Amino acid sequence: MTPQFLHLIREDLERTERLLREHGTGEHPAIAFAVDHLLGSGGKRLRPALVFLSAHLCGADLERATFAAAGVEMLHTATLVHDDLIDGSLMRRGVETLNARWSPAATVLTGDFLFARAAYLVAQTESVRLVRRFAETLMVICNGEIHQMFDGRGTVPTFQEYERRIYAKTASMIALSAEAGAILAGADEEVIVALRTYGEQLGLAFQVVDDVLDFVADERTLGKPVGSDLRQGLVTLPVMLFLEENGDHPALRRILSQGPTNEAVRETVQAIVASGAIERSLQVARNYVREAKKALDGFPSSEYRAALLDLADFVVQRQF
Repeated sequence: MTPQFLHLIREDLERTERLLREHGTGEHPAIAFAVDHLLGSGGKRLRPALVFLSAHLCGADLERATFAAAGVEMLHTATLVHDDLIDGSLMRRGVETLNARWSPAATVLTGDFLFARAAYLVAQTESVRLVRRFAETLMVICNGEIHQMFDGRGTVPTFQEYERRIYAKTASMIALSAEAGAILAGADEEVIVALRTYGEQLGLAFQVVDDVLDFVADERTLGKPVGSDLRQGLVTLPVMLFLEENGDHPALRRILSQGPTNEAVRETVQAIVASGAIERSLQVARNYVREAKKALDGFPSSEYRAALLDLADFVVQRQF
């Protein structure tokens, strides 16, 4: 079922979808296939939705907002291509990844093309500030991945380290999406900051829920094996909270000291699901959502403000 807040911007999202699927003259058929394959794999279009809700809320030009919405979604898509290659993932949302089909070189180059396409789309807004924020966000994302690659696997982070990691991975781009409409509208600085704060807190909540779903979602719905992060040696919030009360859990300790095995991951997932760590993690996500909503307190009542509030609730209620 489509969330109600998406009906409000249905035509905007349809326009964005058409723009995303446009193919340039001389574009290699492999790139056209990749774009269609990736965009058709069931993404939620959360980031374009945020761009448009922000744009309507602040009175931005919707043609420019369409380029911004397409740009952030293409950026998100490009990061997924490289993430899947780095992680060796063969499935995403139940669909084969590009690197399951192609060589690493072809996959990397396709991801690079999508990054360039994303930058081109955002540049069509003719907003220097938005282009700068786009570039800053991409640097944050890549820096976060490097930190995770060199420092983050097989170790138990502090909460602050975990928060920095999920900000880089997810919240930074959601914050960009939420502030984009305000930037394009030339809104006052306090308005831009408020929407950026909303996006940051929403993005943190979104990733915490993702980390919970990695343990509790149905594998067919999730589109990848349950416990995927653990299989990659990545410690997320449910594991951190579980360790606070079960620091000597044998299967989890084997994963952290010797690396994951199917049996150890299965035992650990079952133990975490049966513990209070899942509910405690969801409470952290709810706290982020509460802060996101509070950032909207200064905006007058409108259907678009109401939609942003509804979207925040949807993030912690979703099952996929």
